[in-house]
Amino acid sequence: MKHFIYILIGGLLCLTACKKSNIEQTPLEKWTEDIIFDPTDSLGNYAKNFLNDIYTLLPTGYNRIGTTLGSVTTSDVLDAATDDAISSKASSTIESFTNGRISPFSLVDDAWDKNYKGIRKVNMFLANIGKVPFLNSMIVEKNYWIAESRFLRAMFYFEMVKRYGGVPLLGDKVLGLEDDLSLKRNTTEECTQYILSEIEAIKDQLRPNPVQDADLGRISKAAALALKSRLLLYLASPKYNPGNDQTKWLAAATAAKDLMNLSSAIGLESSFINVFLTRKNKEVILGYQRTVNTTLEKDNAPVGYTDAVASNGLTSPTQELVDAFEMKNGKAITDPTSGYNPANPYAGRDPRFDKTIFYNGSDWIKRKVETFEGGLDKPGGIVTQTRTGYYMRKFLADFSTATTYSNQTHNPIIFRYAEILLNFAEAQNEYAGPTAEVKKAVEDIRQRAGLVPFALASGLSKEQMREVIRHERRVEMAFEEQRFWDIRRWKIAEQVMNGKLHGMKIVKIPAGGFSYAPFEAASVTFDAAKMYNYPIPYSEITKNTNLTQNQGW
Repeated sequence: MKHFIYILIGGLLCLTACKKSNIEQTPLEKWTEDIIFDPTDSLGNYAKNFLNDIYTLLPTGYNRIGTTLGSVTTSDVLDAATDDAISSKASSTIESFTNGRISPFSLVDDAWDKNYKGIRKVNMFLANIGKVPFLNSMIVEKNYWIAESRFLRAMFYFEMVKRYGGVPLLGDKVLGLEDDLSLKRNTTEECTQYILSEIEAIKDQLRPNPVQDADLGRISKAAALALKSRLLLYLASPKYNPGNDQTKWLAAATAAKDLMNLSSAIGLESSFINVFLTRKNKEVILGYQRTVNTTLEKDNAPVGYTDAVASNGLTSPTQELVDAFEMKNGKAITDPTSGYNPANPYAGRDPRFDKTIFYNGSDWIKRKVETFEGGLDKPGGIVTQTRTGYYMRKFLADFSTATTYSNQTHNPIIFRYAEILLNFAEAQNEYAGPTAEVKKAVEDIRQRAGLVPFALASGLSKEQMREVIRHERRVEMAFEEQRFWDIRRWKIAEQVMNGKLHGMKIVKIPAGGFSYAPFEAASVTFDAAKMYNYPIPYSEITKNTNLTQNQGW
């Protein structure tokens, strides 16, 4: 069965017999509305594929922040701009977030043009879909497409609001050259209320969960509720809620709970790693669909391998992230009763650690990873290699005993159920304190992780539970583009992103074993006066004089 997934990347595929002699030879960007919304296309194939093309503008995750040196382009994960990782390539583009060089003229994660392009396409779709004479048997599907397109538009606005704050709202307008394009920014409140109103309008018009196999990757009701949950959690957080309005925390908790109660088909997978390596599982609510590939392995696995398994090791996790992983007994490594051994620092850790970080001694391609000084995976002398003693392991398949890579399912996750549990725990704790429901939401994740015992200590205060939830969110969601936004919405970026980030210097001892010594791997800076929001691109300010720049930029 052809899945929706294989349509996304290919663009407009699976067309019906063409009644226009040159349509199949016409580039997509030159397709006109009369081609796309064909009044003779009773199955709506052209319109459907136009919608599929809009799906490709969803957040793509993984290594997406590009650096070009000469003719070579490499890309970093967004988490390399947090305290969880740094780029293995010195002077990479992502470092502009951490060295103060981001500006309206030097953009790193520019979402303005991409998301307005998506909004314009959605508005074109909504304005013209009525021209297509659908068969009666296609009406339900048509209505799904309309609801999906409105969700996509809401998602595009959310992606801009979390970066820039308020942006111009276009409604259903398809602006042309004859229109006044000098639009003022709407407020953040107006934008978020628009997003929420769109979600409320469409959530019951979307596909129910679980979606059919042929529709994997399409927007469902659960995806709409997940966006609502994330947005309301952001709005309740210190960045957007400096007065700590408790009704906002209640709204966020309620939204998460609505999704938790939606369907028994949605929940935690029994295997943590299975979440990221299977196309269909009950935990993934929405993922960006890709064909199978080995890109993640080649981008991120250690650099000391050759031939078919040669990899670039682009991401260097920090010692700060490594230290955040507890021991398997659920105790922090700083707890003297945890059993942590500084001379054997990676033994007995939270099972998620092995699935998230390559460390000295990890198994990969029939040998041990060597990140000690002079080791195969930290040889010195080459430009790109680990700068911390670690590589990113998360999302990669298990090639520990293989001799070559094979194609894998690598679909960047946009929403998954574990996030919803953590959203609920955070919001409910802020509203009502560490109730039994809050504790259970966190413990469910810790139990799935394999911590023994997984239970949290009794008698935790609201403040202590807050730190537990933030810690759990960090290790569970590492490298999923959560930490970057979390440290901003919590207003702690100025604390964790000013100073030094660390790695581990590992030296092989001739008599046997290794010595381990933390060292300063990178200096980072965060200007709290302006960096909680992105600058609006200078090119947009010059085109639209009614746009006001964000504070400090």
